[in-house]
Amino acid sequence: MPWVARGLRPVVKLEIWSDVVCPWCAIGRARLQAALSGFAHRDAVTLRWRSFELDPAAPREQPGDRAEHLAAKYGVSVAAARRMEGQVTATAAADGLEFRFDRARHGNTADAHRLLHHAWETGGATVQDELKGRLLRASFTDGEPIGDPEALVRIAVGAGLDEDGVRAVLGSDRHLDDVRADEDLARSLGITSVPFLVIDDRYGVAGAQPIEALREVLDTAWAEGAPARS
Repeated sequence: MPWVARGLRPVVKLEIWSDVVCPWCAIGRARLQAALSGFAHRDAVTLRWRSFELDPAAPREQPGDRAEHLAAKYGVSVAAARRMEGQVTATAAADGLEFRFDRARHGNTADAHRLLHHAWETGGATVQDELKGRLLRASFTDGEPIGDPEALVRIAVGAGLDEDGVRAVLGSDRHLDDVRADEDLARSLGITSVPFLVIDDRYGVAGAQPIEALREVLDTAWAEGAPARS
């Protein structure tokens, strides 16, 4: 576990691979927020969002009905895909999220991931997490076209990023190498699905785990630093 200078207090390092068009990533973020709210050492936690594109070859905006794409992906009927969406919507609601799959305008997420790296570089963890939350809401609640540059500018500025800086990133290939580096690291760690949480480079937590399970692993990670503090 890394240490910070003031008082040699240990830091619990969280890194999460996810995509902004992954509904379980939105649910996982909500559950992690709830787990952290009840964690006694929340101020010693660092959180960084890592890139993972579910469909790197997707067009800027995916045409057609989302349920039809889901049905084709999993080899089920469109009716079954809509039932799956309904189940996920109900799960999200239980975690305080409003999902509107009927509004979803999903597409390529490379630019969104590049902006998340820009947010980390210019504003740190707080701004990056704010942008992550706004991107997920835009994707699953507000029906924003998540691959559209102008939509991304609005979302990023709303998260506190400078508009000129955002446009400069979107008008270039800046941070694309960072996105690819995150995905290469995911492959080296054997990560094949998201969300995937890595704690202190030691623990791997796959999927949107229940709040209590997340609290337990946070407590364990903190306790492992306790002997060094005594």
